[in-house]
Amino acid sequence: MRRLPPLNALRIFEVAARTGSYAEAGTELGLTHGAVSRQIAALESWLGQRLFMKDGRRMVATPMAKIFAAEVGLSFDRLAVAAEACGRPDARRILRVSAPTSFAMRWLIPRLNRYHAGHPHIEVAVTTVSTVLEELRGGVDVAIRRGVAREQWPQHRVVPVLDDTDTLIMSPALFAQRPILKPADIKGHTLLASETRAGDWTNWLEAAGLQHLAGHPRQIFDHFFVTRQAVEDGLGIGIGPFPMLEIDVARGRLMTPLPEIRVPRTGYVALIPRQAEAGNLVAGFVDWLVEETRGAG
Repeated sequence: MRRLPPLNALRIFEVAARTGSYAEAGTELGLTHGAVSRQIAALESWLGQRLFMKDGRRMVATPMAKIFAAEVGLSFDRLAVAAEACGRPDARRILRVSAPTSFAMRWLIPRLNRYHAGHPHIEVAVTTVSTVLEELRGGVDVAIRRGVAREQWPQHRVVPVLDDTDTLIMSPALFAQRPILKPADIKGHTLLASETRAGDWTNWLEAAGLQHLAGHPRQIFDHFFVTRQAVEDGLGIGIGPFPMLEIDVARGRLMTPLPEIRVPRTGYVALIPRQAEAGNLVAGFVDWLVEETRGAG
């Protein structure tokens, strides 16, 4: 017997948190401000904690409430899809994929048009996480993470998807101004790094025989996708993952001045809940990911 909170209050809470306003939630649901407030209060009483705090004249969701609302919203979305599929077998299906931001932006999303062309009745909804090691949460059908140890995710099937190899990257414009033709040429360049990819420069410098530059000052950004943009804008040079950045190189946004110096890294895997049936759209999507990897060039 599931111990569920009041579902009507959950529905109203999700809208209030999503819109950021009791009044807007009332308008969307056809309820008065007071009715919304009473339902939120009932849910807070059931949970035993506040979900909204007063900020001036507005009620603002607490950080924990925002996380809870996101999970509730995903659950309602999946419930709606399941209900529609039950009533209409030919209904458009939604496949929810969680992936690290850089992987989603630089590799997955640019290829989704090919998947949709072959699967017109499936919509892939991508949500991103800030780090490749972020814990798994409910509400997704497939999660992409970095790793190889199957014991990390005992409740999931682990399918290798994409290898990862680091090499030096820079903008073509910066190369034209200050070319890097040999490892020693990086001296004087600004080194750009990411908090989420610690050790990139140390490993590459070792592979390049430049260990003595390991203490060279670096400009550090919080996430790699910010670092990549800074490299493209010519603010310095960085270490980038391939084949994730092959599209950027092909489009002339980035270049690899010393492609022969590469550092293998732990690749990406697709995680499928063990209860997912073999042959369904989840397994089919993962098969497509693997085929895209084999066909990447």
